[in-house]
Amino acid sequence: MDERAGEPRHDAIDGPTVRGSDGTDLPWLRPLGAIGRHVSAVTAGGSPLGGMPQLYGRDVGVDEAVETVTTILGSPVRTIDTSNGYSDGESERRIGAGLAAVGGLPDDVTVITKVDPAGRDYSGDRVRASVEESRARLGIDTLPLVHLHDPENFSFDELAAPGGAVDALVSLRESGAIGSIGLAGGRVQAMTPYLNLGVFDALLVHNRWTLVDRSAGALLDQAQAQGLVLINAAVYGGGLLATSSTKPGATYGYRPAPPELLAAVEQMRAACERHGVDLATAALQFSLRDPRFTTTVVGMSRPSRVASTVAAAATEVPDALWPELESLLPPSHTWVDAPSG
Repeated sequence: MDERAGEPRHDAIDGPTVRGSDGTDLPWLRPLGAIGRHVSAVTAGGSPLGGMPQLYGRDVGVDEAVETVTTILGSPVRTIDTSNGYSDGESERRIGAGLAAVGGLPDDVTVITKVDPAGRDYSGDRVRASVEESRARLGIDTLPLVHLHDPENFSFDELAAPGGAVDALVSLRESGAIGSIGLAGGRVQAMTPYLNLGVFDALLVHNRWTLVDRSAGALLDQAQAQGLVLINAAVYGGGLLATSSTKPGATYGYRPAPPELLAAVEQMRAACERHGVDLATAALQFSLRDPRFTTTVVGMSRPSRVASTVAAAATEVPDALWPELESLLPPSHTWVDAPSG
């Protein structure tokens, strides 16, 4: 099946109005760099679609996952994010099954994926194999955007060496096998050397630019200065900002949440209630209203999650709430990647 690039179709499903931080309306569909495709302000995160009960607290069966994908395809959400390594490729397989169920990739839908190592093999050959595996699972001939995924778990010198993982991605882009290449990682201090290479088209950060964590500030500034497409993910911090109450032992960004951060969350939740908005909606719109981000990735594991996310994106948040939430930002030493010094 050929991936079809181009402008959004004229009968595309309308998305909600997104209000920017300067008070102006931001478009629901935005260009994905210069590759001739558009993405929606919200991207459906495909990580839970593969079934990761140890991470998300519930399993997702094949039928539910495929139904979630078809529900996404019938919604204003026109972008799906996944990865070769999510549940050993099961996320991509189920997304591919959902695409096949509707007759193939719709003209205005963009699927973004990532290359992953096989064990400790993150060589150039492994990157090429990862791309081929993703193409086959998704049923998409030319992948529009492929990220180098979690490079912080490997040596920079290894991945950036001639003929290594980064070179392989650049060669795939130059050959037209993939459209653009991105960097999707965690620890911001480990991402900076990769940005310094000057070869990437996009940057995805997760858990590090949210209501309670700004670890990615300097990294985002650098990427914006380089003209990269910016993508924000995990804006709920792994679920903490999406719950109605804070449970004992709560985590943020896959680690135990510091007490000061938990206290800030409780204060933010109370502030949202005073303004008639729930914390999860504010957490989502904190990212959506930032004009630097082309799209915000939200994990979706069941069909109902699609409609509730679109509704949260459309909810009117009082302007007075934002400075109040900003005043409650916890100190930087509580952030996932606390600044040194």
